[in-house]
Amino acid sequence: MAKQYDVLFRLLLLGDSGVGKTCLLCRFTDNEFHPSHISTIGVDFKMKTLEIDGIKVRIQIWDTAGQERYQTITKQYYRRAQGIFLVYDITSERSFQHIMKWASDVDEYAPDNIQKILIGNKSDEEEKRQVATEQGNKLAKDYGMDFFETSAFTNHNITESFKRLAEQVLSANKKDLDLLRASVTDELNLAALEEEEGITDGADASQKGCWC
Repeated sequence: MAKQYDVLFRLLLLGDSGVGKTCLLCRFTDNEFHPSHISTIGVDFKMKTLEIDGIKVRIQIWDTAGQERYQTITKQYYRRAQGIFLVYDITSERSFQHIMKWASDVDEYAPDNIQKILIGNKSDEEEKRQVATEQGNKLAKDYGMDFFETSAFTNHNITESFKRLAEQVLSANKKDLDLLRASVTDELNLAALEEEEGITDGADASQKGCWC
């Protein structure tokens, strides 16, 4: 029986409430967009498999609540992640300013080799823009991150940004991948958990429906 995947790892979506993290996730995993906003409670996840350089990569993507009352729960997931999206809303200067706080939390709680990408979401709402593209580029450069402006509504740069972070995680774990290529049967579980297992640490973690 063919293997369903070669590598399994976890990505986190971080950012203020309302920046569109759930919409990004649902567009990427299910190619769906729902304009109605329902705030994420605790932490939820969805799965998707990509093929990168001949490797079947199973990604477990965790969508975290942005509200302050859930952040103690959210931080418990940082140390288990291999990649993180820091997401702001280009129509919200406040959400952009808060990226520094989110990045500080990542530095404190996440593994040293965590891979990060900065996302400026809602690029379709150009007439409401409060954060210039140049500001996003500069912040990403300051933190040594790649930067994408995305739109879950138009599907702009969604696949590209998720695939890029997956590539970065694979590159950061190249030594383990080289061992994997020498094996015929093994699967590399970077997330250190089985595909169907959700470790909640008291959070409401469930494979959610696509309501933004």
